[in-house]
Amino acid sequence: MGRENRSAEEALNLLRSRLCNPNFIFKPLSDSPDSNYSKLKFLVSSSITEACNNSLLLLGPRGSGKIAVLELVLSDLLLEYPDTLSVIKLNGLLHSDDNCAFKEIARQLCMENQLLFSKMASFDDNSQFMIAMLRECGLAHKTIIFVLDEFDLFAQGKQRLLYSLLDAMQSVTSQAVVIGVSCRLDADQLLEKRVRSRFSHRKLLFLPPSMEDLQRLLEHVLSLPVESSLPHDYTVEFNGKLKNILADERFKEIINTYLNSDSTVNRLLRFLFRAVSYMDLESGFLSLENFKTALSNIQRQPKQECIKDCSILELYILVSMKRMEVKEQNSYNFNSTMKEYKTIHDSFKTSDYYAKNVCLRAFEHLLKRELICFTDNRGYNQSIEFRAVKLLVSSVELHQGLKSYRSCPNDPINQQWFY
Repeated sequence: MGRENRSAEEALNLLRSRLCNPNFIFKPLSDSPDSNYSKLKFLVSSSITEACNNSLLLLGPRGSGKIAVLELVLSDLLLEYPDTLSVIKLNGLLHSDDNCAFKEIARQLCMENQLLFSKMASFDDNSQFMIAMLRECGLAHKTIIFVLDEFDLFAQGKQRLLYSLLDAMQSVTSQAVVIGVSCRLDADQLLEKRVRSRFSHRKLLFLPPSMEDLQRLLEHVLSLPVESSLPHDYTVEFNGKLKNILADERFKEIINTYLNSDSTVNRLLRFLFRAVSYMDLESGFLSLENFKTALSNIQRQPKQECIKDCSILELYILVSMKRMEVKEQNSYNFNSTMKEYKTIHDSFKTSDYYAKNVCLRAFEHLLKRELICFTDNRGYNQSIEFRAVKLLVSSVELHQGLKSYRSCPNDPINQQWFY
């Protein structure tokens, strides 16, 4: 029994270390020639080998793996071209000020080339130093890669950094690649005309993984290696049980439920880490219950708890708003909500129908509970009935709240209130 526990602990530590290692996570997603890893590596490596300048943007929601894939590409290229590549990294949260950005570039360039950095250098000195280093590195056939994380923040203000970088790359002697990373899909539209004209307009979009990629990722991360210090029989049994879990429809429903709220790879890894941490060390195997427990603990609960405390009338108001959103009616107020409420009453012939003044008090109560809010503060002089509001509850939260509400009318739920 002691040996089995040691094997289980070793397996648990292995799975946890994998889930915290971006290089291990994104390696299987980079095998395909159509992957962002392959495209990015081809663009940057061709710039190095052909001694040309390039610029591109990596765009996608936060947690979609932009930086992880970029770091994977850069680490591979630094191994392939150790003497002909320099990487300068800036972050818009720290270096969006042009003066600060040029100083940081000068500092990193000095560190890369073992030069003395002057903290007292002026803005113009650092700007001229950067241009001179680009020229010298180009003549020495050395490529400088500028990574601008939170790229949209650099596009604010006068954009002197972006203009200086992209303008210097127009020179025949320079050899550089500018890689912008942003969560804003319209980041290139924020550029001034003079900057946009010097930008290549290449973009790589980081989308949520497909079901095939997701299945391959789960097997890659959660399967134990056969050739390891772990007992062979234990590894084979562990992988067999895991395969049964991955094929179970209940497991797929759990994953789909979680991905409906956030489909980024980063959040999925957090979910898997929590599920793995619930593994029973006595049995030594993952179970479906581990993933169920992780889902119930990681899902946002406060809004559902608030819905449980709502009155029947308040539920009707919330559902009426959600129905209008489903119908793509994105702007609504108390009066339009009451019209939708009447539609529900007429369609389902419910016995729950309240006077307008009672509905208004329920509406105000939802505002105080912050389940709904006003879309803006410009109409504060208007009566509450006419001010536009929006729902602060997602479809999943509302549906789960209705299911767990004991006194909720059965007929409307069974006939799908949302449609």
